[in-house]
Amino acid sequence: MPENPEQEASTPEEDGKKGNQFLLWLKEIGTVVGIAIVLSFLIKTFLFKAFFIPSESMVATLEKDDRIFVNLLVPEPFALQRGDIVVFKDTQGWLPATPKEEPGPFNWLQDSLAFVGLLPDETEQHLVKRVIGLPGDHVVCCDSQARVSVNGTVLAEDYLNPADPPNANPFDVVVPAGKIWVMGDNRNNSADSREHLEVNGGFINLPDVEGKAAVIAWPVSRWQVLDNHADVFRSVPAPSPEDTSSSTAPAGK
Repeated sequence: MPENPEQEASTPEEDGKKGNQFLLWLKEIGTVVGIAIVLSFLIKTFLFKAFFIPSESMVATLEKDDRIFVNLLVPEPFALQRGDIVVFKDTQGWLPATPKEEPGPFNWLQDSLAFVGLLPDETEQHLVKRVIGLPGDHVVCCDSQARVSVNGTVLAEDYLNPADPPNANPFDVVVPAGKIWVMGDNRNNSADSREHLEVNGGFINLPDVEGKAAVIAWPVSRWQVLDNHADVFRSVPAPSPEDTSSSTAPAGK
């Protein structure tokens, strides 16, 4: 069978050139991937970190299995505000111990993606709640409508789960220095500061706070920037001298 006269055989030099181009292409892809991994790691370490929501304690603001990104610049160098949603380490034993998972064939991949910040790190126990009281604040529950007050101001908490109005669960606390008082938006289904008064007074130590929840990143249908509802707390005055000088509150501002 005669050869196609238009077909030209490639020379070794041309084959080598094609091989070099392919290697250059692979090198460029590897460089881009490497830069992306480094940037992701730096962002995860210094700016944002991914977490998932394991319960319904923050409904309807956060739904179970939502993925959120947390701003690691809060509470340092930027201070927490009342109304901020925070993720914090469970150093107080609020959560039951979780059994260690058996190593699987793809655990190394999950660990690697979590390390660079592309997946939530599930090796540590964390909780997510809303900040109601800052150091020195006098937080009380409840009035006749089961509403919470801070420093004498009754809160109209428009972020609470509208499908399940909160029951009265009385408490009266002054937040000590270096701590915060936190509560879930789904009050009747949230084991928060109210439920752990016997452990550290129900307070969360500021060093345990990982950061402030900034956005819902997944699922896409729920993507949104999270609000701290500043209007709810706008009328709350600074702690009174009597509260800030008490044995369970900071000595002064």
